[in-house]
Amino acid sequence: MAARRITQSSINWTALAERVPENQKGFFTAFKAKSDGYLRRMMANPESAPKIDWEHYKARIPVQGMVDDFRKKYEALNIPYPSDNVTPQIEQQEREALKEVQEFIKQSNARIAGYEAEVSRLKSLLPFEQMTMEDFKDAYPDLALDPLNKPTYWPHTPEEQLDYDTKAPQDAAHH
Repeated sequence: MAARRITQSSINWTALAERVPENQKGFFTAFKAKSDGYLRRMMANPESAPKIDWEHYKARIPVQGMVDDFRKKYEALNIPYPSDNVTPQIEQQEREALKEVQEFIKQSNARIAGYEAEVSRLKSLLPFEQMTMEDFKDAYPDLALDPLNKPTYWPHTPEEQLDYDTKAPQDAAHH
């Protein structure tokens, strides 16, 4: 007979529950209940088949050799445990997922370093309350008004400038 391969301590449900998001707690609880029900049903059955009292049947059945024939066939019967052909696929998926996670961690660390550099750069700037227009132009050249190289007209909106394309907003409104 096949041996039991599942034990009650094979899954750390507490560690698993800590990683489940709040919006999926119901699904997790249903999954755990289904798993526990399966485990209870499996544990209710004995690990090996009960022993058969062949002598009892020999004394009760009048046909000679019938019980011996059944006994030989029963003892020759071997039901193999199903072969495991999905574990290599799962392990391959786990390796691929681990590679993706490592790549994501590396990219995240690079982004974090960039964000920390940006934060330190912003902390080194003057506060907006103390900035002059020249300081703002030095800190944010793409946002600041440049009256010497590219003057703008009041109210300094794109629609009021000389190089404004009047067809672009109309075309955009039709789409």
